[in-house]
Amino acid sequence: MKEPLQGFCGVLSPEQYAVLRGHGTERPFTSALNGEKRTGTFHCADCGQALFESRTKFESGSGWPSFWSPIAEAVGTSEDFSHGMHRIEVHCGKCQGHLGHVFPDGPAPTGLRYCINGLALTFTPAQA
Repeated sequence: MKEPLQGFCGVLSPEQYAVLRGHGTERPFTSALNGEKRTGTFHCADCGQALFESRTKFESGSGWPSFWSPIAEAVGTSEDFSHGMHRIEVHCGKCQGHLGHVFPDGPAPTGLRYCINGLALTFTPAQA
């Protein structure tokens, strides 16, 4: 069994650490959160910051949970020139953990696709 690793705010699995702290990417179509359809909130798996509301989630076909907008001021962005391309990286606004990337090919009303690693997220269903 792999030992948990210390994240910014808590203990992370080695896979979560590789994504959030090592700027890794999980394999597409491997996250259970990709198919999550309940009403609720997606949080940073490290610090617990609320990042995305379920009403902004959509099926992009990319294999990762995708959202058209984050919660106001919940995430930050920076330029990413890794892998020989220019992308915009998305990170948690509180702990700076790597979440994924944002692309200009999403649905209305923003036209953006926040393509987020499921390992970087936890989900809290809304109270009934």
